Amino acid sequence: MIVVSHDGFNAVPGWRSVIVVPLSTSPAQAGRGPTAVPLAPGAGGLPKGGVALCHQVTTLDRARLTEQIGTLPVDAIAKVEDGLRAALDLV
Repeated sequence: MIVVSHDGFNAVPGWRSVIVVPLSTSPAQAGRGPTAVPLAPGAGGLPKGGVALCHQVTTLDRARLTEQIGTLPVDAIAKVEDGLRAALDLV
């Protein structure tokens, strides 16, 4: 999961939900167009490459997130943002 909710919300203990983009290692997901963002092995601490599924953005209870494995590099974050813009039809 990539947490994409605003850091201000994430820092408030009473705010139970976080907004996330799920990840997949399925090769079939990689061909889903601009909302499926490829991530290289090692990006943000990922043990192997994967795909950020920006068309499946969702919320989770923060209690389900038990471990942070890393932070994506700026270029990968920009690609995920582009994927979210495409998925949500944002300018």
